[in-house]
Amino acid sequence: MTTLDDHPTPTPSGKRLPFPTVDEIARHCLQDDEPETVHIEVHLTGQLTPDRLTAAFDEALRRHPRILMREARRTWYARRYVWELTDTPDVPPVSFPGPGPDALKQARTRSLTQAPPLTASPPVRLEAVPHPDTGNTVLFLTINHTALDGPACLRVLATAAGLYGGRDNGPPPPPATAPPRPAPPDLPSSWARPARVAPGTPEPRPGNGLLVCDLPVPRRPKGASYTVNDQLMVATARTIADWNAEHGDLRTRRPLRITMPVDDRPRDASMPIGNGTRLVEVAFTTAELRRPVPALLRLTATRTTALKSLVRPQLGHGAALLTTPYAPVAWRAAATRALRTAAAPWTSTTLLSNIGRIPYPLDFGDGGRARAVWFSAPARMPRGLTVTTASTAGRLHLALRWSRTLLGHGDGAHLRDLFEHHLHATQEEAP
Repeated sequence: MTTLDDHPTPTPSGKRLPFPTVDEIARHCLQDDEPETVHIEVHLTGQLTPDRLTAAFDEALRRHPRILMREARRTWYARRYVWELTDTPDVPPVSFPGPGPDALKQARTRSLTQAPPLTASPPVRLEAVPHPDTGNTVLFLTINHTALDGPACLRVLATAAGLYGGRDNGPPPPPATAPPRPAPPDLPSSWARPARVAPGTPEPRPGNGLLVCDLPVPRRPKGASYTVNDQLMVATARTIADWNAEHGDLRTRRPLRITMPVDDRPRDASMPIGNGTRLVEVAFTTAELRRPVPALLRLTATRTTALKSLVRPQLGHGAALLTTPYAPVAWRAAATRALRTAAAPWTSTTLLSNIGRIPYPLDFGDGGRARAVWFSAPARMPRGLTVTTASTAGRLHLALRWSRTLLGHGDGAHLRDLFEHHLHATQEEAP
């Protein structure tokens, strides 16, 4: 992971870098049953040539050398996990699974169940799959989230697109940002146990389930005080509130807390590669969720704006203390896992990761452009559900991902319907 303070300068091969805080916490808590993968799915309007795509992606990796890394071997008494940078990939990062009616489904399943190993450089896998209906290429990026996050890997893919098509894939200038506002005084207590997503119909197998769909980007009045992200936040909160009410679990009457990643990195070629987002939590009481939609949108906008302006470590001060190298890393890993288990009741209800408008055209020239881009974030328990959104060409690409120990595919479809209903309500009832 590259923290917000790291510099995106070329790093020589063989250099060894201690795991930053986010990477180390994730490494401590790895589980075989629910791999920590990020799935990115890019549907193109044309077909890519295997040799050209392989060459373009390999060159993109070299232009972002921080992605060419592996976990170094260590002694039992080592006090750190360490990344070791490499000149070239240890294993071919690009593959071309054959066509078939279930090709997309199988590729999604691999993205959820087969994490690229940390011991081989790079910790990312790119699969180019022909769409069974059109023959156009669908790209599946699978990322080991211990090492990298979605926006960083999308930056690398944008570089590969530019190399493949010979066209500029840089982002537009960033929009002007509003001045930060002070934190509102009426935030629900962070010490209260949050609501959990009520169990549905679990599946008799471990791992994550996934549902992707395509919706219109919600409209909002010109000059509105809230953003599309706030509309998504309200839709997510009300979706879970409705789901919990339908399932009648009294524990779900606790306040909802929704984790929201905030990414302050530039999107150009200087973007630091790694896990660069920081996490904030947006809380709602049950009474607040019963407010009219316009009032709830204004409340949400106030909170999200204030939380984005806070300066704090990526995972908070407690995580920084946990990763202090006071003892061998194996001992601290055991302590971290025990603390994670003990703190599970205070973990947020769910995670909403809104990538926003895809900042790159992802234009592969004669290979086509991106017409849809889906992301999904890990959905391990105790959250058990994550909501990830991105948008291209006025369409919202929604991915619901859940732990199969909590929900089943039918539950995911119902949650999608609830989300669509509540997202539509944010534009129908908005002032």
